[in-house]
Amino acid sequence: MRRALIALAVWLAAGPVVAQSQPRLPRAVFDVIPPSERVTGRRGAMQIVQPGCRVGPTHWARRRIVDVAVQEWGVFGFQTIDLRGLRERRLPEGVVPDALNPALEAPEQDRVIRAVGRWEHTPSLAATIAGYWSATPDGADVLSRQNRQWRQGEGEINWVEPWSAAFISWVMCEAGLGEMDQFERDIAHRVYIDQAIRARDGERPKAAYVAHDRGEVPIRPGDLLCNSRGGVDYRSLADRRPDLGRYAGTHCDVVVRIEGDTVAVIGGNVLNGVSLTLLPLAAMAGGYPAVVAANDLDEARTIFAHLSLQADPVEDTALDASPTIRALNAP
Repeated sequence: MRRALIALAVWLAAGPVVAQSQPRLPRAVFDVIPPSERVTGRRGAMQIVQPGCRVGPTHWARRRIVDVAVQEWGVFGFQTIDLRGLRERRLPEGVVPDALNPALEAPEQDRVIRAVGRWEHTPSLAATIAGYWSATPDGADVLSRQNRQWRQGEGEINWVEPWSAAFISWVMCEAGLGEMDQFERDIAHRVYIDQAIRARDGERPKAAYVAHDRGEVPIRPGDLLCNSRGGVDYRSLADRRPDLGRYAGTHCDVVVRIEGDTVAVIGGNVLNGVSLTLLPLAAMAGGYPAVVAANDLDEARTIFAHLSLQADPVEDTALDASPTIRALNAP
């Protein structure tokens, strides 16, 4: 399949995509400072040299958030996970999901995974992930501990901390939400989730995001959808409120496209890379369409917080208009 058709391909799940990294666009085409340029040095001696962020008004950040996230998705090989219809996609016992295995037909799979790679362990992408950490207050400490791991170990060495919140923090940093009053960047998702909940309660008037329960407001590109993990089972903002300020396992992804009964989100540290995940939507009684929860569909992801960006909407198919996808579709 031609990479020029990749946006349509992942949406229709038309077939496997070769796991190949897409180079970032020249800055003259899309002005983003590559995260790898925010650090210097080799693995084991890497340092942050650029911790600063772009600062701009919240109201123009929505499209840029989508565009920045989509470009990183391309850098990590357009890795895509389809979580729609999990109940109907059962694997035979003992079989590992792998869209690159021709013996498995997509309808038989529990999770349709495309362009699977070992991205986190790719030496050439170490500086990219380190650059994500540069956007967080604790990034230098994390990188220092990671350097020790690199110096002491051999082979595939995992990051000392999950980097999904660092990825989101870097996206917001590069998108222009550089003031902590706008977006409280951190190595843990819970910090900016709590900021959005406090904004909902009138305590953070400058926050770029306001938290809502699923189905309360329309999902739009540039919003964040957040779920709990690691033994925590939040299902609403009310579940999180008693724990504000306390540690809890959480994860958030950036919404990049909505169409019909599907929402596409991009997140970091998903299957060892920056991945796009397709999630099923369902109508909510008296509300707006929301991501289907685990109590409605076996193994579905339960979204407990929808962080709505306080900015004018863009088209629901914003992913398709991103500079990265336009470049792929150029003749």
